[in-house]
Amino acid sequence: MAPWLHPALVERLQLLASGPRRLLGVVGPPGAGKSTLAHLIAHSLGTQAQTVPMDGFHLAQVELERLGRAHRKGAPDTFDATGYAALLRRLRTQANDEVVYAPDFRRDMEEPVAGALPLFASTPLIVTEGNYLLLPDDGWAPVASLLDEVWYLQVDPALRLDRLAQRHQQFGRSREQALAWIAATDEPNTRRIEAYRHKAQHQVTLEDGGSCYVFSND
Repeated sequence: MAPWLHPALVERLQLLASGPRRLLGVVGPPGAGKSTLAHLIAHSLGTQAQTVPMDGFHLAQVELERLGRAHRKGAPDTFDATGYAALLRRLRTQANDEVVYAPDFRRDMEEPVAGALPLFASTPLIVTEGNYLLLPDDGWAPVASLLDEVWYLQVDPALRLDRLAQRHQQFGRSREQALAWIAATDEPNTRRIEAYRHKAQHQVTLEDGGSCYVFSND
C-alpha cells in the first residue's frame, strides 16, 4: 500500500497553498525518501503544488572531475548552491505571466538536465526537496531564509541505509561498492545534515509500518 499523509499534514499543506506563493522545503539525509514525500504532497494538492529538486543543481560530471570532487559526488560543494538560491528567489517573485524553468536530475544518467521543469506562476505552493536546505555554510546559508517552512524527514536508519544500497546497485555499483560509497560519502553527509535538523519547523516521520507520514516532536 502506498504511504499517505496524516490529516494534520494535509491541513498544514492546504493552509500553505491557500494564499500567495509559498515555498516549502523537505530536507533529510540521503535515502530518507524526500522526493517520495514531495511528490506525494504535490499529488495530494493537485494543481495547487509543484515540486523542484535541489538535485537539479548537481555540478555536471565533467566539472566534478575538473575540480577533483567526483569521488565524493553528493557532498555540499558538488552543487551549485548559489544557483539554487537564485532559483528560489525567482520563485518568490515570479511574475504572473512568467514560466520559470528549473533543472532536474536524471539518475539514469547521473547528470542534471537544464530547463526540464516548468514552474507556473499560478501554482501557490512550490515544494523543494534536498539534503542541504538548512546548512549555514558552503553557499547554502541563504536557502533556509528563502523558504516559508522546512520539514525534516526522519526515517529508520536501517531502512534508509537499505534504500541507499539498493539505489546505488540499481545504477551500476556492486553491493560492496555501494556499501563503500555509503560509508565514505553518504554517511559523513548524513551527520552534517542531522546536525541542523533542529532548525526545521516540523519533523516528519513515516509511521504505522511505513504507511503514514506524520508530524513528530522527536
